[in-house]
Amino acid sequence: MDFLLSGLAACGACLFTNPLEVVKTRMQLQGEMRSRGSYRVHYRNVFHAFYTIGRVEGARALQKGLVPGLFYQFFMNGVRLGSYAAIESAGYIHTDGRVNTGRSSAAGAASGVVAAFVGSPIYLVKTHLQSQSMSSIAVGHQYKHQGMMHALSVIHREHGIMGLWRGSSAALPRVSVGSASQLSTFSITKEILTDQQIFSAHSWMVPLCSGMVSSVVVVLFMTPLDVVSTRLYNQPVDFRGKGELYRGFMDCFSKTLKKEGVAGLYKGLGASYFRLGPHTILSLLFWDKLRALYYS
Repeated sequence: MDFLLSGLAACGACLFTNPLEVVKTRMQLQGEMRSRGSYRVHYRNVFHAFYTIGRVEGARALQKGLVPGLFYQFFMNGVRLGSYAAIESAGYIHTDGRVNTGRSSAAGAASGVVAAFVGSPIYLVKTHLQSQSMSSIAVGHQYKHQGMMHALSVIHREHGIMGLWRGSSAALPRVSVGSASQLSTFSITKEILTDQQIFSAHSWMVPLCSGMVSSVVVVLFMTPLDVVSTRLYNQPVDFRGKGELYRGFMDCFSKTLKKEGVAGLYKGLGASYFRLGPHTILSLLFWDKLRALYYS
């Protein structure tokens, strides 16, 4: 039941944050492998990106990739949050009744690795669909998928089963680091707020505020890995399914750092927070309250 509740909580958050995911993906691909000032800037900031996409492609374009996004959130966060909840319920993240930072981080990282592997093919397709745009505002490589099932079948037909897990070398550290920082911070902050009795017992403000603190931490740790992950998933591939721009995680990381500097690894930081922030807050709030309702 923890897995089901976790997946439903993440899907609820995804409905609100998917447009921000579209914007984040576009901004992270903009100026890929180009030094600053040498490319046309289609998306100047989060708000300009929203306006540009809506004006050129229509409002519906802001929900591109929603179907694979919902599937990804259900399976990935179902496994991630569900596994963490099971570990927490078994008492493994506590020492003498208190949240242990090391154990909590390890539990979050372990659950994140498993979840990232499970959800990688759907994340691959989601990235392709969200980057597809009109040529006048296109960034990154442009695939021509007609939907989630069409994309999965084309990738499988052209590159086999392993082609569906292309880019997972970045997904594993991305979700592992993000999960460890998110869940440990959430658990510790929630414990502190409960101890200090800032809010009444069982108040929804406790998970809400804990999620807000967690959202800041996770964005700072996760954004460079998220940029690398987006680029690995979206890069063009040859007939053997090998990436034409990057050989893997470290190659993409080093090339981005060398060509675009540290700022390149934090491209779309504002969009990342506007997406990851609300998603973290909403998914953890829904997750906490759904579990409380079910087990009460």
